[in-house]
Amino acid sequence: MTALLTLYVLIWPVIVLGVLAVIVRAFVKEWRQAKREGRSII
Repeated sequence: MTALLTLYVLIWPVIVLGVLAVIVRAFVKEWRQAKREGRSII
């Protein structure tokens, strides 16, 4: 049981980092496209 709990605690930050990386990458892509087209991202 302790090993499962340890694995759970260690895996969560990796999952969160992966999701955050996907969101940031998509935002940067949209931002560059908007900048190239001369429009506001908001």
